[in-house]
This record gives sequence, C-alpha cells and structure tokens, in this order.
Amino acid sequence: MVGKDTWKVVTATALVSIAASKCVEIAWKKYNFKQGSKLENKIEKVLDTTKYDDNLFREQLARNYAFLGEEGMQKLKDQYFVVVGAGGVGSWVVTMLVRSGCQRIKVIDFDQVSLSSLNRHSCADLRDVGTPKVECLKNHLLKIAPWCNIEAVNELWTIENADRLIFGDGKPTFIIDCIDNIDTKVDLLEYVFKHKIELISSGGASTKSDPTRINVADMTLTEEDPLARSVRRRLKKRGITTGIPVVFSAEKPDPRKAQLLPLPDNEYEKGKVDELSALRNFRVRILPVLGTMPGIFGLTIATWVLTKVSGYPIEPIEGKNRIKIYDGIYQSLAGQMTRIGMPDQRVPIALREIGYIVEEMFRGKSPVSGFSTRLALSKWDPTKPVSLQNVVLLTKEEQQEHEKRVLNGDETIESVYPQEVIDLVNQRFAEESYYSQFR
Repeated sequence: MVGKDTWKVVTATALVSIAASKCVEIAWKKYNFKQGSKLENKIEKVLDTTKYDDNLFREQLARNYAFLGEEGMQKLKDQYFVVVGAGGVGSWVVTMLVRSGCQRIKVIDFDQVSLSSLNRHSCADLRDVGTPKVECLKNHLLKIAPWCNIEAVNELWTIENADRLIFGDGKPTFIIDCIDNIDTKVDLLEYVFKHKIELISSGGASTKSDPTRINVADMTLTEEDPLARSVRRRLKKRGITTGIPVVFSAEKPDPRKAQLLPLPDNEYEKGKVDELSALRNFRVRILPVLGTMPGIFGLTIATWVLTKVSGYPIEPIEGKNRIKIYDGIYQSLAGQMTRIGMPDQRVPIALREIGYIVEEMFRGKSPVSGFSTRLALSKWDPTKPVSLQNVVLLTKEEQQEHEKRVLNGDETIESVYPQEVIDLVNQRFAEESYYSQFR
C-alpha cells in the first residue's frame, strides 16, 4: 500500500521535471533567437547594399555548387540572359535562373498580371493583379536573390525595336523565347538566329497534360505541337530549317481531352474579331491550360539552359526515338509497292521524309478516320506515281482496304471515300506543293 506522503513526492518530482523542461526550452529558444538574429542581420546587410556577401551566396547555392562545380557556376554567373515573355512559361524560367545563381537577366513583356494567370504564374499573388508581369517578377525575386541584376522591360518586343531591346545594354549570351504569338515569335527567332546568339524556344503548353511527353529537340523534330509546327513552316520560308532547340510536348490530341475553346458568338457579333484583342494580331480566344504544364515547360527550359551554359553533360532523347516508328511506316509503303506489283519496287521517298509526311502533312493521324495509331503509308491515286503529293497516311487496316478496292481493284477514290475525306487529302497535297518550294 502506498504511503500517505507518496503522492506528495510524485507531485514534487513532476513539477521539478516540468520546470527543468521549461528551462531547457527557454535556453534553446534564446540560442536559436541569437543565431537567427545573426543570420537576419547578415541578410539585412545584404539587402541594404548592392554588393552581396559571397559566403552567403555560396551557402544559399551550396547544392548548385556541389552539382555544377566551381567552373560551372562561374560560367553561369558570367551569362547575360534575355527572356522574352514572362507568362506561365517565362516566369518559371526567370525564377529558376535567378534562384540558381544567375547574375544578370533582362525580362521583356508588355502584359500585366491577370486574375486568370494566377493558376500558372511562378510568383504572382492577388496583390500583383493589374501590375506588369516583369515588375512582379523583379520585386519578388530580388527578395530571394539580391545579388542579381534584374532588368524589367514592360514593353512589347517587335522587330522594329529589336536592336534597342536586345542590344541596348550589351550583347546577351543567351536568349530564351517564351512568346505565344506566332508572328512575334517567328520574328524573334529569326532575329536571334541570324545574330548567332544561343537560344531556345518554348512550344505550346495549352491543352497538354502528360508530363512524360515533354521533349527537347531541334525544331525539325517537334511533333504534336501546332504552335511549333506553324513557327517551323514560317521560318522555313525565311531560309531557317534547323538549328533552333525547342521544348515541346509530343502528347497526341484526343476528343476526350481539352480543346482550344472557340470565341463566343456574342464576341463575333461585336465586329471585327481582331479588334477585340488588347493588341493587334494577338489571340483573343481562351486557351485551356492546366496550370502545372507551363511550369514544367519553364523548368525544363531552365534546366536545359543551366546545363548548357555550365558545360554539364546532357543528351536529350530527341523525338523519343521516333525513327523506329518512321522506319516501320516507311517499310509499310515498301511492302505495298510489292503487293500492288509496281515494276520498280524502290521507294521514291527517303526515310528522312517520313517524319515530314507524318507530322507536317497529315498531323500524325489518318485523314479517313482521324486515328493516330497503327499508321502506314499508302499510294493514293493509282494513276499517278508515288511522290510526296501522292502518298497518304492511313491506319494499317485502311491501307489494306485502299489496296483492295482502289489500287488493286476497279473502284475509284470518289466511290470509296466521302467528299470531305477527298477534300482533306487534296488540301494536304496542296499544302505540300506550296511548302515544297522551301524544302
């Protein structure tokens, strides 16, 4: 049986333990407060001056130094970046370049932060709505990296002001295109390419949702990206056919997935659609964008740039080994030529042109069914020789049916296919005929 005074001993012991714990807690808080005060004083000292403490810089970027090394980090610090476009993609590019140790960067964008852009912008919050995107980035990032010289240019980049905006403060070492307007994008890429400055361009992140389909490749190898395809065709007309790296998504479209939203009828009724946009020739439709995808595009670009300028080895898989797929499609045409009894069974189309036929001419899908799997090439008109303007992309089943009924049978194209299919195929051939003069 416990003695009468036992509870007093237990209570006293508990009180002593609590008091001791409190003393230790107070002592620990005081220690942390002193250490925190020292760090805060050090940081405040940095924020109050244009010069930064190199030891603090190295501590903040210790992981980057461990990854890229002294030489790589120095190469990064020596860069002068220019980023054109500070939206969903560009804001993430700028943010990560600055966070990674960039010393000098210019950001060019005419637009303001909108409420609808908060789902994808790297740092904007509700208080930034209505303010220039470039100022939003600068104000936010200087709190993170006061050592960085961030020049915010709240202005639209055009070919007319290109010299001033690009070279007005010295020659950049790297230019990053994050523009989503085709005309401006093409002008910028042509300008930078011809001035022989390192560059990379962003494809379109809208309507995309599969992060595993993102690629980095030369513009000639992009696929399933309408923006990149349009830019590539226009650059080809200006004599630029290769040499521009692009970040893009090879994700295929699907009727179940997000589509480009049409402009509402009531907007068309207001008058000329072009006049509805804030700036002439800029889009007025709403682009469906999953907020994560522009960020992944931007982070991919920033990672590629960081490794590129620092000399860190990286070898992107261009086109996800699409050459194997193209070779299979190429062989499907060769096999057909044997089956239809062509005298010369050599394929008059080069393997390197298969990607062009599949991606450029037929947008990666059959004009008959719209399917994008189990693809094959087929001669179209039996009265004409095989050429870029007489081969069509079909599914394997459609290829066999076309052979049976049209190429080896007595039926005509007009009797087999509906007029809308024939018109689409003819449209594709007409486009090829036009663009072949620039090939």
